[in-house]
Amino acid sequence: MKTNVAIVAGGDSSEFVISVGSAKQVANQLGKDKYNVYTILLKGEDWILKSDKYGDIPVNKDNFSCTLQGKLLFFNVVFIAIHGTPGEDGKLQSYLDLIGIPYTSSGASVSALTFNKYACKNYLKKIGIYSAKAMLIRRGDRIDEEKVIRTLGLPCFVKPNNCGSSVGISKVSGQDELKTAIKKALGEGDEVIIEEFIKGIEISCGLVKMHNRELIFPVTEIISQKEFFDYEAKYTYGMADEITPARISEHTTKSCQELSSKIYSALGCNGIVRIDYILSENKLCFLEINTVPGMSPESIIPKQARAYGIDLADLYDLVIEDALFRNKKTHN
Repeated sequence: MKTNVAIVAGGDSSEFVISVGSAKQVANQLGKDKYNVYTILLKGEDWILKSDKYGDIPVNKDNFSCTLQGKLLFFNVVFIAIHGTPGEDGKLQSYLDLIGIPYTSSGASVSALTFNKYACKNYLKKIGIYSAKAMLIRRGDRIDEEKVIRTLGLPCFVKPNNCGSSVGISKVSGQDELKTAIKKALGEGDEVIIEEFIKGIEISCGLVKMHNRELIFPVTEIISQKEFFDYEAKYTYGMADEITPARISEHTTKSCQELSSKIYSALGCNGIVRIDYILSENKLCFLEINTVPGMSPESIIPKQARAYGIDLADLYDLVIEDALFRNKKTHN
């Protein structure tokens, strides 16, 4: 009997379109001889199964089912492809935990922690993981611009605290730019993180640990054609070079992979993640972790998987099988 897989995409952030691209890539790779593959789009209260054959079918949120040709359709596993809320911050995971459906990403508490950039940095700092100095500003806070500059220096980066894909990020070179940058970041959420600028090379390492094996991918070097790796540079052809494997020493590559493995385990991650760093004077500076990284053709993880030598179909198979295994183990 085939496994019913729901690829859940969309979400309520600026990353909606990127998420839909990831879901399409995953759906194209999953073997139709092994899986019945369904794509479900979430947007606010609208949860819709998208079907070329049957049209749009609403999802019953009471038990995450659909009625298809008069029959109830249930799902054996959910492949989470939502970047941002509610798929990367733990909300969807909490819902799926309540109704007992396994999923391919980290659990609710881990997702909530890792999605909060400031909290995640502080958590990792306690176990010796180096990252840039940072300050947190909440909507409504009085902003002491002089204190920000005095503490973090110039230039500095202003980012939404709970957002990915470099949405809402600004590089601030003068005190007069700070308020505008904070206002831009607050357009994506209620909290802003401001970080000191660390000069160096941006690199990224993807990995997944399962119950019976682990895959730590080659490291990618990111060279933006813009001042930094913003949304446009990430998703516009020719605006960035993503070199895999990175042009760094074998020793540094191994150090990055080992640190990524340490962070993955320390946080208690599941599924495929990608961890970003700045390599500065041979020192790795943690930037952030993506617990639902992009899977579109332009994304880094598919490129790293190919460089590693694993087909995406096989990679997604492993992740789905591990999700089912973890669920079975939990309920035995």
